[in-house]
Amino acid sequence: MSIWTDLMPIPFSVSYVDAGGVPTRALRAGAGEPVVFLHGTSGHLEAFSRNIVPHAAHYAVHAIDMLGHGYTGKPPHPYEIPGYVKHLLDYLDATGVDRAHIVGESLGGWVGARAAVDHPDRVASLQLLCAGGTVANPEVMARIDSSTRQAVAGDDVELTRKRLRLLMADPVNATEELVDVRHRIYHEPDFVANVDNLLSLQKMEIRVPNLLTAEQMSRITQPTLIVWGRKNPFGDVPEAQAMHAAIAGSRLELFEETGHWPQHEQAARYNPLSLDFLAKVAG
Repeated sequence: MSIWTDLMPIPFSVSYVDAGGVPTRALRAGAGEPVVFLHGTSGHLEAFSRNIVPHAAHYAVHAIDMLGHGYTGKPPHPYEIPGYVKHLLDYLDATGVDRAHIVGESLGGWVGARAAVDHPDRVASLQLLCAGGTVANPEVMARIDSSTRQAVAGDDVELTRKRLRLLMADPVNATEELVDVRHRIYHEPDFVANVDNLLSLQKMEIRVPNLLTAEQMSRITQPTLIVWGRKNPFGDVPEAQAMHAAIAGSRLELFEETGHWPQHEQAARYNPLSLDFLAKVAG
C-alpha cells in the first residue's frame, strides 16, 4: 500500500489556503461536520493517509501541514503553542469552519488541547493521539531535537529513515514512500533555514511556559478520546493516564505493540474507534 492507493477510493484535493497570511497546505475530502487532523513535530499531513478515506465517508476531512511544517509557510520566529493555535483558528476562519472535531497527534494534540481550553466554542470534540505538552523530559526533548537536526543537516536518506522509524514500534510502518516524502520536506531550503524555529519547544526555557497544566486540562469540557501506544518512545503510559484523570469524562485507549503514531501503525483498530467516538458526539 502507498499514500496514493490509500487515497485512491475517494475524490480529494490538495491546495494552499491563506490562513492569516500563512500559505497552508491542506488535503480536503468528504462532506459533513469538519474533522481536522493535526500532525506532530517536524511532521506533515501524510501522517494521516491511512485515516482520511474512512473518515471522509462521513465527515468533511481536513489534514493540514501546521505552522512552519511541511510545505506550509514558515514565518521567521520561534513557534510556540499560542502561535500554532492562532494558525489553526486562522485556517478554520479561512475555510468557513465555525467549529471542528480536532484529531491531534503528538504536537497536534498539544495544540488541539490548548485550542479546546482557550477557544471552546471552536472545538466540538478532541482526540489526543500520543499527545505531547504535559511534561518536559530532557532526554525525550534531546532525542527529538538531535534526530531531527541530523536528518535535516545530512543528505543521507538513512538519517531520515532512522528519524521516522523512531516513531514506530514496527519499522515496517515507516514506509519508503513516507521516508521519501519526509526527506524531500526536510531538505527544502526554507525548512532547513527554519529548523531552529520549528524545534523551539525542545528548549526547556520555551517549553515549560507552554506546557499544558492539570488545571488547564480540567477546563476541557469537550468529549475527549485519548489514544496511546504502550511502546511510545516519546512518552510513557502514566502521561496518558494523567491526561485521562485531568479531563473529566475522557476515554483512554491503550494500544499494544504501538509507538508514537497509533492512527498509522494501528489504522485498522484506530479508524473504527475514532468513527464510533465521532458518531456519538457529532451533531
